[in-house]
Amino acid sequence: MAFAGSDARPGPQLPSAVKILISGGFGVGKTTMVGAVSEVPPLRTEEVITRESEGVDDLTGVEGKTTTTVALDFGRITLDVGMVLYLFGTPGQDRFWFMWDELAIGAIGAIVLADPRRLEDSFPAVDYFELRGAPFVVAVNCFDGLRDFTPEEVADALDLDPHVPVVMCDARERESAKLAMVTLLEHALASRAPVATPR
Repeated sequence: MAFAGSDARPGPQLPSAVKILISGGFGVGKTTMVGAVSEVPPLRTEEVITRESEGVDDLTGVEGKTTTTVALDFGRITLDVGMVLYLFGTPGQDRFWFMWDELAIGAIGAIVLADPRRLEDSFPAVDYFELRGAPFVVAVNCFDGLRDFTPEEVADALDLDPHVPVVMCDARERESAKLAMVTLLEHALASRAPVATPR
């Protein structure tokens, strides 16, 4: 049996694949964020909002919205040669929340995208990840210059634990959305780090 010599070098290393969720309420910009950063054409499961959804889906604050995600959004972004993120956008309406448990399998954490006009719509997503002990960050989607709150005010309004990061972003802008993803990665790594015991 032949063995490789000591000077044999390993082949090229595959990048680490990391799954993250883009979550939040109905119409906050999850599909937009996935599309803004994905280096491949994003997979979308959007359907036209019909009259049958009247009285079922609350369109308050997003009256002009004509489509909705019914299963997931999917995209991919390479952060560097060693890190590829697989992005899974969750549906926002209550009636599709059963999908969240399936989409969350294997994810290292989530970005809870928040609309500054409707911060209260973020509570279900925040509760979901808090109850499961999953790392998450809140990204306030400051589109069209909407910047009514500071990160500290958002954290207070959503009653977040002090360790949960809040970032301001524009889900339409690639670099801004990437910053939210990097913040999540750093937070997830810090959450998994062993806590030093005092001597």
